[in-house]
Amino acid sequence: MNLWLKNYKFAYFATLLKLSFVAKFIITFTFLIFTAYANAQTLKKGFDKNEYIKLMHISARQLDTPWVNYKFPIPDGYKLIYRSPVVGLDNRWDLWMGKENIAVISLRGTTKNGISWLENFYAAMLPAKGNIQIYKDYIFNYQLAENPRAAIHTGWLIGTACLSQTILPKIDSLYKSGIKQILIIGHSQGGALAYLLTAHLHYLQKETKLPTDMIIKTYCSAAPKPGNLYFAYDYESYTQQGWAYNIVNADDWVPESPAVVQTINDFNEVNPFANAKSTIKKQKFALKIAMKVVYRNLVKPTNKAQRKNQKYLGTKTTKMVQKTLPELKLPPFANTSNYARAGNFITLQGDANYYQLFPKDKDKVFMHHMWDPYLYLIAQWNN
Repeated sequence: MNLWLKNYKFAYFATLLKLSFVAKFIITFTFLIFTAYANAQTLKKGFDKNEYIKLMHISARQLDTPWVNYKFPIPDGYKLIYRSPVVGLDNRWDLWMGKENIAVISLRGTTKNGISWLENFYAAMLPAKGNIQIYKDYIFNYQLAENPRAAIHTGWLIGTACLSQTILPKIDSLYKSGIKQILIIGHSQGGALAYLLTAHLHYLQKETKLPTDMIIKTYCSAAPKPGNLYFAYDYESYTQQGWAYNIVNADDWVPESPAVVQTINDFNEVNPFANAKSTIKKQKFALKIAMKVVYRNLVKPTNKAQRKNQKYLGTKTTKMVQKTLPELKLPPFANTSNYARAGNFITLQGDANYYQLFPKDKDKVFMHHMWDPYLYLIAQWNN
């Protein structure tokens, strides 16, 4: 609760002792209305262009470069009140307070540190429910989806686990002080972390491990795909009413990543491929031989690609990550690499003026990914 509100309460109780019953009633009634107004929900569902722009300016403060101060000024009424230590695979988050008792959790994206890039490449998937050991004294129990087939990016799950150690206590402190509204912002890798953090908080609320009257709204910006299609379905089921968005520049390659390998095992249980082998066996000899060859040529390459993904982006990458997190222990990887877009999308399209400012240059692979092009495009967005 803000200091001015605490002082107001003190003055109220001091005055109350000296007044008549009627005066006390009037003041008490007025005070209750005032308190209710001060703590009222002001965060609204739906995409808010100005809200996103402010959050992008806050997100840019994670860059730790001098020019940020004049290029992305701090929005009026917002103040940084906490910066976490650097944890995990070079992860960090900031806590800001804004107007109308709204807190902002800003998640840092990829840094120049090699281990931060390794977090992105750690793209084998883990089940969306389970536990991972980060340190001997810290096991992260998580549920990010209900569907047992849902799976998520390993590197970003580790980042979420490490950040949650300080995020959850801060959320608890916010709630105890009367702050019940939270905005989450993350750009690039920070957007991927925002997906998983939002899912984590949702299920903690569902299990009543977090207050259910806390309002959480998420802006993932330039975020890559966080998990498979079953994670996406789950995430969309509780955010589709306007409480989470991913904003993408159509010329940005990052939201197209990680690479996708879809096998016949990635389809729902009821599908035309489920009984393909038995169907083929019922055909006449010549047709059966031909169909077997076609089936094998279609299925084997994708299965092989999936195994290679799991080997190089999972098993081998684990050994590299354990040089930074030597006590890391994971459950078996999920046998899928079917990454999918998730959530409500705000898609920004460039025009002639945009390409004058941000030309398509193959030597500048992040030209369309940084804060500048996104802020330029959203300023032109009028939907």
